[in-house]
Formats: sequence, C-alpha cells, structure tokens
Amino acid sequence: MSERGLGLYDLGMATLNDVTAFLQQIAPLHLAADWDAVGLLVGSRRESCERVMTCLTLTPDVAAEAAREAADLVVTHHPLPFRPVARLTDDTPAGASLLTLLSAGIAVWSSHTAWDSASGGINDQLAVMLSLTNVRPILPDADTPTAGTGRMGTAEPNLSVEDLALRLTAALGANGAQIAGDRSQPAGTVGIVCGSGGDMLSDLITAGCTTLVTGEVRLHTAAEAAAAGLAVIAVGHHASERFSMDRLADLLTARLPGVTAWASRLETDPLTWVATKH
Repeated sequence: MSERGLGLYDLGMATLNDVTAFLQQIAPLHLAADWDAVGLLVGSRRESCERVMTCLTLTPDVAAEAAREAADLVVTHHPLPFRPVARLTDDTPAGASLLTLLSAGIAVWSSHTAWDSASGGINDQLAVMLSLTNVRPILPDADTPTAGTGRMGTAEPNLSVEDLALRLTAALGANGAQIAGDRSQPAGTVGIVCGSGGDMLSDLITAGCTTLVTGEVRLHTAAEAAAAGLAVIAVGHHASERFSMDRLADLLTARLPGVTAWASRLETDPLTWVATKH
C-alpha cells in the first residue's frame, strides 16, 4: 500500500483519520456485533497521530501509562466508553480513565468484535497457533466469506483435547486451561471463539465441532457442551485475546509510515492463578 493510498501527509505525518482508516481496512466495522461499540470513541480525526498504544482493556493504570508515554491514540480491544455516559467524573474507574485520556488529548479507538471476526484477526491467529487446517468462519460474513463470527478447522490426526490445550497454553504463555468433557478424545473439528464463546454453543454443535477453544464459559454452558459431546478448552478471557494486541501494534508500525505503535507494558490479567499446596 502506498503512502498516497493511506492519505499520509507528504512529510510522512499521519493524522488520526489515516490511522483509523487503516484500522477499518484490516477490521471492517460492519463485522462487529450489533450490540458492540466500535470505531472512534474519543478524539478528533484531524489531529496528528504518530504514537499509538494498544491494549486489551482500558483501566486507570493503562490510561496513565498512555499519558506518560505521550500516545496520540489508544487502540483498546474492549470499548471505553461502551454505553452512553450520563456523567463523566473520576468517581468510577471508567470515568477516571477517560478524564486522563481527554486531559492528555489522547483519542480512543476500538475494533473489538470486528477484529475478532476479521480475516487475519484474533480467531484466525488462534487457528494458526493450533495448526488447524481447512479453517473457515463458523458464521461467514455475507460480503467477505473468509471473515465472520468464530472459526472452525481440523486438528492434526491423533491430537487429543488435552494435547490441544497444552499446545494452546504453551503458545500463549498461559498458566493453564480449564477443560470440560473428555480430555482424551480426539480434538477433531475445533471451533474457536476468543473471549467468551458460550453464546455460540448451538452454532458450534450445528456446525459439527467436537472441541471449543475459547477464553471463558459459564459452568452450566460447560456442562451442556460436555453432555452434547463438545469438549471445551477455556484458557481465560485475557489470555485468549491479549497476545493479539502485541501483533496489532507490530502491524501498525510496519504498515503506517511515521507511526510508532506498542502494546501496553503495564497491562496484566486481573485474574491470577494461585498454586495449590499439598
């Protein structure tokens, strides 16, 4: 892609509009769920944009980091604000985060479920990690058949559910994973829904999936899946998505001249494991 095609200034200076145009190109917003809040959530498109920080979730600590690092834009996976705001004060973590960003003149963008569903997005990246073949969307997009909700593909022959879970945790650097169902059964046809995949249970079963890889599921959903013969691997919501924020930052730096992007260095999973003592 040429600099002219990206709309960059002749001097190599990108505007916020240039960066968000690229974000829409790699994760078209029409792919987002109807309930989602995506796109430019805070900021002016006319402002220059040379420094971009990515993160999974905007917290007060992450917002303060963006201000210290003089970011022009934060690309957060989980939208903030998510719902209409009646008042903006520092009485809540969300309000405090937004006030910090507004005071520093930092814009906020979220692709969220559009990046989950995009070609080359989070679910596709997880499929590559797991070495799945014949990968395709569970619910394909009408306009772009390679994009859509979730992914499904075929695991290597003789690879068990437990083997797949170990491969996933190793690739993500996760401390462990929860498994529902028979962990010794072949992984077979694997469905992938990053984040929280329980709402797609009926779609996964209808599609013929035998294993679900996701971040988190509710107890009763896990029991229902196991009863239907669908094994579940839940690696944690944070772990199932956070890795992609690093990849997104690398992509922005590589593809947008004049832009330096990095993933938050302070962001951590709010849920941690405590090892049992025997």
